[in-house]
Amino acid sequence: MYERLLKTIGNLGAPKILVVGDFMLDVYIFGDAVRISPEAPVPVLKVTETESRCGGAASVSADIVALGAVPLCVGVVGQDANGDLLKKQLTAIGADLCGLVDAPERPTTTKQRLIGLAQRRHRQQLMRIDQECTDPLPEAICQEVLQKYREALDQADIVCLQDYDKGLLSPTVCKEMIRLAREAGLRILIDPVHSQDYSKYAGATLLTPNRCDASTAVGFEVCTPNDAAKAAQQLAESLSLDAVVITLDKDGAYLSAGQVREMIPARARNVYDVTGAGDIVLATLAVSLAAESDYLTAAHLANIAAGIEVERFGAAPVTASEMIHEIADQYGARNVKLRSLDSLMEEINWRRSRGQTIVFTNGCFDVIHRGHIEYLRFCRAQGDIVVVGLNSDSSVRALKGPERPINSQFDRAAVLSGLETVDFITIFDDPSVLGLVKRVKPDVLIKGADWAGKGAVGSDFVESYGGKVMFAPLVQGKSSTATIEKIKAIQAGEAEA
Repeated sequence: MYERLLKTIGNLGAPKILVVGDFMLDVYIFGDAVRISPEAPVPVLKVTETESRCGGAASVSADIVALGAVPLCVGVVGQDANGDLLKKQLTAIGADLCGLVDAPERPTTTKQRLIGLAQRRHRQQLMRIDQECTDPLPEAICQEVLQKYREALDQADIVCLQDYDKGLLSPTVCKEMIRLAREAGLRILIDPVHSQDYSKYAGATLLTPNRCDASTAVGFEVCTPNDAAKAAQQLAESLSLDAVVITLDKDGAYLSAGQVREMIPARARNVYDVTGAGDIVLATLAVSLAAESDYLTAAHLANIAAGIEVERFGAAPVTASEMIHEIADQYGARNVKLRSLDSLMEEINWRRSRGQTIVFTNGCFDVIHRGHIEYLRFCRAQGDIVVVGLNSDSSVRALKGPERPINSQFDRAAVLSGLETVDFITIFDDPSVLGLVKRVKPDVLIKGADWAGKGAVGSDFVESYGGKVMFAPLVQGKSSTATIEKIKAIQAGEAEA
């Protein structure tokens, strides 16, 4: 399973996911709660920070972006400041908003949470203030949403509905969306509302109720894996579903998909906040299945993503990189080369305790060429363990411009992982590598010969504790930029011909 999970994560690509549902704005007001009001026995919140995040179907969209896919957003927002802010946030992350419809007579659904901190620590939600209208949408707006949905179906690889019962996904609209998706040959995944009647979801591909939702829908308490199996079978048969994933909080998730019926256990965690767990499950299933994953692998990945999510405060996207590190940790894959910084430091400390010499270098390693190979061979000859700090996609863009990198950070890491000269790789976001050098504290820091005499980043720090700084000879005429320019020139010549 370990190799299958990593392979799936590495091949997610950039599918287009049609996200329909209740788009919300989550607002967090943080403050110090250090005294009780003299007016009433309530805490006084001295505001220190206000933060806005994507919520509801917008949270699903943000999760989809974090996994490298593209969300096509279909839903409604109010014509108000919160609606403008939500659209601005979705635009900033790269979501497609062509399917969002303005509803003049209703507010953008907004959940405002007051968060108290004792001495700026120990976050605790004191109150939630909801601004919303859950009345059914006017018929004209429903028809406009359905038209946007029809248009988006032509671009989508898969469809997911996030139903928070805020007036959009009425039985009529929901049934029509399922019909249209099936007619278009697309699978449709649904995170259902808490309800005793799931009939409006009949004919969907997959349903993802949590333990409480499933218990209400089937009429009995889902406590054990056997209960989950019974509930999943009942839902699949009564609603003509291909698959059901019942999330079981600390116990994991239960999958029923044809002949595949499996309990997927959860890793023991310190649960901080369950907000957003359902969103990340729906997003991960959608992206994985759109990338042609099987149900079992997709459910395992969704379970892992939800586990990462609940250890955070509020709804926060989980990246593919974080999932790779989590998979490595869960499956005890000590031979995995790509590591989170924390995992890398554990490995380095263990290696140092055995007297091994740590060699560190960094770079973009975008289009691997002979110069890279010779450079890394030089690194290997200088010590026992070679650690490569790999610039993330965002830091490469900051250094080399918007057209770079050619290959994603995970593809670049995969290529480096295949080289015997490289032992470990960690991805870093900062355009400067100094912070990473200070954490790794290498015995040998290696830079290219073009850095000699220029004050290579991190050299002063390494030399301050007796470490060595070395400059590797370069292979003349070999660079990623030169290779890319040569390819462009060839393509231009072919176009002219």
